[in-house]
Amino acid sequence: MPGELEGKRIAVLVAEGFEQVEMTEPRKALEAAGAKVEIVSPSGNCVQGWHHFEKADKFHVNVPLESAHSSDFDALMLPGGVANPDQLRMNPKAVTFVKSFFTEGKPVAAICHAPWLLLEAGVVRGRQITSWPSLKTDLMNAGAKWVDQAVVVDNGLITSRKPGDIPEFNKQMIEEFRHAQEAVGSPGGRS
Repeated sequence: MPGELEGKRIAVLVAEGFEQVEMTEPRKALEAAGAKVEIVSPSGNCVQGWHHFEKADKFHVNVPLESAHSSDFDALMLPGGVANPDQLRMNPKAVTFVKSFFTEGKPVAAICHAPWLLLEAGVVRGRQITSWPSLKTDLMNAGAKWVDQAVVVDNGLITSRKPGDIPEFNKQMIEEFRHAQEAVGSPGGRS
């Protein structure tokens, strides 16, 4: 519904090699709901998307990771792709940025391989979660309750398996982002 997220500021954290459709489609849905969506990245002024194993489009980085603070955002969205979360989980600033959303009780949405970054941030233990199937063992070994379904919502964490799940992922992400902000208020007015 248009306007559901009016005035909300959403961070999308990506590094080189993110799965493009897992960023562009959720971003469109968030913007259509009224949110201001900003790309946060350690990759300089532009970051490269991918279509599976082929380079796709480049996107402008709105906020360099070095100057990004979770307190400036209402929620976080994490696209997948194999290379993207693998690079981010090796970046201490990225791990701290992600973990701080959980510390502050803000919602986080992650699709496909993005839960690798959640695992590194130490926020999956005891949570029900889904992901691309190859992450199942990693997530279970970290104490998550892995399930094979299109979308899982667990206390502000929205996870999904793959690009084919994006319509359901988008619907649940917007609902959780809206609901969580009604409950805790919004920093979205800050710049």
